[in-house]
Amino acid sequence: MKSMSNKHEYKVVLGVIGSDCHAVGNKILASVLGQAGIDVINLGVMVSQDEFIDAAIETGADAILVSSIYGHGEIDCHGLRGRCFERGLDDVLLYVGGNLVIGKSDFQDIETLFLKMGFDRVCSPRVDLHDLVKWLKDDIIEQRFAREPLTKSA
Repeated sequence: MKSMSNKHEYKVVLGVIGSDCHAVGNKILASVLGQAGIDVINLGVMVSQDEFIDAAIETGADAILVSSIYGHGEIDCHGLRGRCFERGLDDVLLYVGGNLVIGKSDFQDIETLFLKMGFDRVCSPRVDLHDLVKWLKDDIIEQRFAREPLTKSA
């Protein structure tokens, strides 16, 4: 498994994408993740796709957590997985959550849309943050296990 030199076993980049300037949920999420032993690189609000990717590369983050409250998440997140591939982040986990589209939509439809866009998890605005922490830790461990080379016994 990938060993980390810092005190945290898990490292994530967090931010609010696009022109969205809603900061309260972002701060709450950063606090909950930090209390759960996750190292959070919080980019704040109005973060571009490239800023998320740059931070993930620079810090060796396991995951990028994208938040959007103002309803333009579909537009702001379009192509993010492809940009990650282009920059060598083939195995970074992508999470997205919040109020991702304008208007009333069934969450299952929103989830399907974002999964097709390459996100690993799509969280509703009402997600239980303790569930989110569990999913994140489990997904990071699973991702690390998938990267680990198989060794043959002699």
